[in-house]
Amino acid sequence: MTAVVVFDLDGTLVDSLADIATAANRMLDDQRHPALPNDTIRRFVGNGLPKLVERVMTHCGIEPDRHAELTQLTLAHYNAGACDQTVVYPGVFEALEELREMGCALGVCTNKPEAPARHVLSELKLQPYFDTVFGGDTLDIRKPDPAHLNASFEALQAAGPPIFVGDSEVDAETAQRAGVPFLLFEQGYRKSPISDLPHTLSYQDSAELPALVRQILQNDTV
Repeated sequence: MTAVVVFDLDGTLVDSLADIATAANRMLDDQRHPALPNDTIRRFVGNGLPKLVERVMTHCGIEPDRHAELTQLTLAHYNAGACDQTVVYPGVFEALEELREMGCALGVCTNKPEAPARHVLSELKLQPYFDTVFGGDTLDIRKPDPAHLNASFEALQAAGPPIFVGDSEVDAETAQRAGVPFLLFEQGYRKSPISDLPHTLSYQDSAELPALVRQILQNDTV
């Protein structure tokens, strides 16, 4: 038996915080605002770029009517250096190789806009592992709306139990609302204790993933 496994991107497959923070701080510099620490911006990640910019603007006291303008400016800065500092988490390539060997269908469901998501996956040599990529602007909805995740599963057109892999409160809520098993990466961008997030299993090293998927498959057949 095999599985249909969909991954979040930022904080799950790749550590992209430095590039996200750089883009946000370049936007702030354009407005003559001081830069924010990466740890502050980390708290704003998870619900997509528009929400991140909204949170940065609120934190800095910038007028909300400039949201659309500053979102586009932040995106332009991000696109100019989306992979300058972003790295793939240890164990990810090995896990994806093994999951493919197991016959799993693999996809990505991220709140990052689709174009930069595909760019990051391509630049970091992850794109060949995934048959579908759903970004935060692929549909009219995004996580935690379960329809975003469900569309990602459906697009894979593969048999087997669905499993979602992510790192955040948004991902946990999405999986819970979709009614699918959730594997929680403990080293990502979550803000809450692990015990506060609904999840099936958690892991610290991505190399553990294939064994966790097998465990879910075994439980599914009992």
